[in-house]
Amino acid sequence: MLVYIHVPFCRTRCNYCAFHSVPLGRGVDAASSPQVRDYVDTLLMELALHADTLGGSNIQSVFFGGGTPSLLPPRIVGVILDRLARHFRLGDKTEITLEANPESLRGRNVVPDLLAAGVNRLSIGIQSLDEAMLRTLGRPHKAQDSLQAVFAAREAGCANISMDLMWGLPGQSVRQWLQTLKDAVRMSPDHISTYGLTLEPGTQMELECEEGRLALPPERDQNIMFMEGAAYLEAQGYLHYEISNFARMGFQCRHNLGYWDGLDYLGLGPSATSTIAGRRWTNPASQRAWDNMVRAGALGKSPEVLTPTVRVLELIMLRLRTANGLRLRTYRELTGRDFLRDNQRLVQALHENGLIRIRNGYLRLTRSGMLVSNAIIANLFERTEAVLSREGVAAADARAVQPPQEEGAALPLAGKKAASPEIRPVVWPTA
Repeated sequence: MLVYIHVPFCRTRCNYCAFHSVPLGRGVDAASSPQVRDYVDTLLMELALHADTLGGSNIQSVFFGGGTPSLLPPRIVGVILDRLARHFRLGDKTEITLEANPESLRGRNVVPDLLAAGVNRLSIGIQSLDEAMLRTLGRPHKAQDSLQAVFAAREAGCANISMDLMWGLPGQSVRQWLQTLKDAVRMSPDHISTYGLTLEPGTQMELECEEGRLALPPERDQNIMFMEGAAYLEAQGYLHYEISNFARMGFQCRHNLGYWDGLDYLGLGPSATSTIAGRRWTNPASQRAWDNMVRAGALGKSPEVLTPTVRVLELIMLRLRTANGLRLRTYRELTGRDFLRDNQRLVQALHENGLIRIRNGYLRLTRSGMLVSNAIIANLFERTEAVLSREGVAAADARAVQPPQEEGAALPLAGKKAASPEIRPVVWPTA
């Protein structure tokens, strides 16, 4: 089982961010904040509640996401991990990731204390190494903070460092993005996540783009950023193991791999989602509503039971995000049907345009296919839903396949309306 812990606090809200977060303000000390104290108390109560039903389970990975989890004092991180170890089984090889903003790792003892608390993987939200881009994004750190954070992590003995970077930013050129990657590689991280900017509804950046104060790069430039950026990272020894993720051999994020492999996961904290034994529930985003439900013992009491169709659709979505791709035999085991026959015309068109590759029983997206993965998956969803609703689905395996809970991840398919069987046109990538 995987454990995801949502820490909703941050210094300030970034201009592009639509995740649930609570800005504390630049001058507020998280260690003395009543909001943070109340959050930790409720989190420990929630953990104890789930221990009554799930206690003793093996934990493969723990992921502190946010928000900015590194705002939590290392002592508190240690308390949470100790409580987890009391109720569940955490081994010496359990991956424990904590997301951090560069400026929050300042201070001589911050990283050593986090490692002493049990964290063994740091995911640093660098996003850009260009000062102008950082200001546009509304990030609270400078490029120099990123360099110092990575250096401090290495000096403290952290053997697994990941960094997040963003491409397709307003005003960004292809040359600037490739230079960012070159600068990042010189810092020798073990893992790099690269996310294309998405304008989320209601964010400051969406408003500024709508009003013409900012402009995204042309689509052709964004395509080149993805294609040439991925090629550069692979040439530097980073395996392109998922659409947005690259890692040196042996440093793939085990937590995210667990999501894509369909493992059960327990989500703790406001807005966190859990999927256990084919049942899914999401905590309230409001800290007060979450606190009330925890105190009433009501979390997870009315879960959504995932239907066989939802499991099949999520299998397609999750596996096609990875370099391994969709195992065709697994689709047959879940549905009793032949995936290639069910999607014959679409598969043929995708193959002829170099967007997919079929080999050794797996259907994989090529790099060009990854660039338009959303359109491809939407088309496959429509065809698959139409076929399964018309023909019926065979008895499904008891293990549900779930969407990942991370930045840039797809949303759950729960409650998705039946789609038309019409095939949407795929916009082929250009470079």
